[in-house]
Amino acid sequence: MKYKNTYTIAFFLWMAAVTGSCTDQFDNADQADKIEKMTIIVQADVNVSGLPAPEYLKVQLNNYSENLTLDAEMDASGKAEISGVIPGLYSISIDGKTSSEDGSDYYLNGNAVNYPIVSSDKPLDISVRALVAGKLIFKEIYYSGSRPATGGVYFRDQFYEIYNNTENVIYLDKLYMGHLHPTTATTKLPVWPEEDGDDYVYAQTLWQFPGNGTDYPLKPGESCILAQAALNHQQELFNPNSPVDCSSAEFEFYNGFALTPDQSAVNMNIVYNDGTNELSIPFYLTSVFGGAYVLFQVPEDVDYRPWIGNKWQTVDLSSSSNTLYARVPVDYILDVVECGTKQSDLSGKRVPGFLDAGMTWVGGSYVGKSVARKMIGTRPDGSPIFQDTNNSTQDFEIQDTPQLRPAGCGGGFIPVQHRVIFG
Repeated sequence: MKYKNTYTIAFFLWMAAVTGSCTDQFDNADQADKIEKMTIIVQADVNVSGLPAPEYLKVQLNNYSENLTLDAEMDASGKAEISGVIPGLYSISIDGKTSSEDGSDYYLNGNAVNYPIVSSDKPLDISVRALVAGKLIFKEIYYSGSRPATGGVYFRDQFYEIYNNTENVIYLDKLYMGHLHPTTATTKLPVWPEEDGDDYVYAQTLWQFPGNGTDYPLKPGESCILAQAALNHQQELFNPNSPVDCSSAEFEFYNGFALTPDQSAVNMNIVYNDGTNELSIPFYLTSVFGGAYVLFQVPEDVDYRPWIGNKWQTVDLSSSSNTLYARVPVDYILDVVECGTKQSDLSGKRVPGFLDAGMTWVGGSYVGKSVARKMIGTRPDGSPIFQDTNNSTQDFEIQDTPQLRPAGCGGGFIPVQHRVIFG
């Protein structure tokens, strides 16, 4: 039975006499020594779907314009206190953990972004949901691109490493990878149909792994590489300054472009792009400023074909454009990672906090850096276990030099019937 527990993370809120409008308060927030600080009331609605009450819940407030971060952990009665809050716009996140009777771990996440804190009149209500830990995950994402010594920019060397963080074999066959809308972090968020609630995210582009069901097994501790182009990008023809050689990638997003001919890697299937299955942007490019990426699996009994025009498509109601986006049910999602260029991009989050309570970043575009998950342990066979709390701010760190499966950080995926050894 599904039930809903409401925990109040309560802080008594005292607002000092702050004169002027809300705008004045924001404008003068940097004069923190002149503003009497306060505490906030936050209320979390925790949907645990029959799971035990959370083992813990933590709250974090971030005011990026003032470089202010405040944390609190609720006590057994569901209360906590944060002091030192000044008027401004905040990103507020809640995360926690619980475990089922069978020992499976679940992480709880929720957030609100650009929330104006100026008075005590209205507590903040955040929806917090649980997702199971330990699954197929994005282990490393290199999206930023690089700069040739001769000038200009280079973006064909992007790659995504997919890792089996579970204890079971996972078949990649028919799984989807998506690039969500908006393609970059923005405070001007889309407006989706009200009836959708928080049940979907919305993809601009979808790719699908080929296979008939058991062609591409990924064992525990194994990974595979999806390259925009599975070739050595450090060649003179491309960009000797590129940090990566992707010629060992198992999959690529081949697009028919003459300069990057079809390699021996297995081709991903492009199945959706703004309402069609035709890719209008060359090189299978995702945003060098950091996109939001999703891996998901559709149940076998579901007819999921958004490319033919049906209930799986929708438009952005805030736009006059007729561009169609694919609905991706959150119940189908294995992993979501939201990326940006810098920490302040957190004020423009695109996905619900229960899917990814944070964001990861590399510090710029065309900087030749990637983001990679933190390793938190190893299995008996020595293969690593990576952190997955559904909060990319905590789970990822910047890699100054992207690495395709560095030594000791996950074995290679080798489907015998398809793998080609490059010499």
